[in-house]
Amino acid sequence: MALVHGDILPDGQGEPQHGMAIFAHEQTSGKGQRGKNWMSEGGSNIALSILLNPYPLSIPDQFKLSVCIAISTWDLFSTYAGDETKIKWPNDIYWRDRKAGGILIENIIQSSQSEVGSWQWSVIGIGININQTDFDPDLPNPVSLKQITGKNHNPVELAKELCSSIEVNYQTLIAGKFMTLFNKYQTHLYKKDEKVRLKKGSRVFETTIKGVSETGQLITQHSIEERFEFGELEWIL
Repeated sequence: MALVHGDILPDGQGEPQHGMAIFAHEQTSGKGQRGKNWMSEGGSNIALSILLNPYPLSIPDQFKLSVCIAISTWDLFSTYAGDETKIKWPNDIYWRDRKAGGILIENIIQSSQSEVGSWQWSVIGIGININQTDFDPDLPNPVSLKQITGKNHNPVELAKELCSSIEVNYQTLIAGKFMTLFNKYQTHLYKKDEKVRLKKGSRVFETTIKGVSETGQLITQHSIEERFEFGELEWIL
């Protein structure tokens, strides 16, 4: 994957290219989950966008790609922050109970006369807190790699490491070895086999996180087993 600096493609690279990775040195209106903004202090963090042509994956494989990117990001962060790094369903990076990074994948589907259509591109946005120590007070639980390790790190070099990790894991995925990635995802799942409080609409309940299904549903257990799609739940931490 080729890492491009800046948020504007250089001359001659205006056409989409599979594997292109764009590193933003400053981001003021990044997109997060559920329409939230991702703010990044200039020069301090990883703000990375990657363009992938997902072939030979098909539309039902979208969660598989999410797992691949989450594991790659976990690989990078845990290398420096240790084994208290976890993946919070579906693909946030947490250290203990604090958010260190987030992933947003936007898939471009070309409609067709068939019912399914065609998966053309995935635009993968990854934001990871690296050296920032001063955060918006409205953010409930942020943490950066510097706060964890007490050291400054080079965001560009870490972004290159992240691209290498994604490339390796993506090759594993398209080789048909999803379960290798998925089992690792389950192993490092945030709060697995622990009791948590969740909210769905007006309902607040306590349950145990049992895992995630191969199609991306969160599996919980209390008096009964329940499964939830992304977007249905809020975590109460």
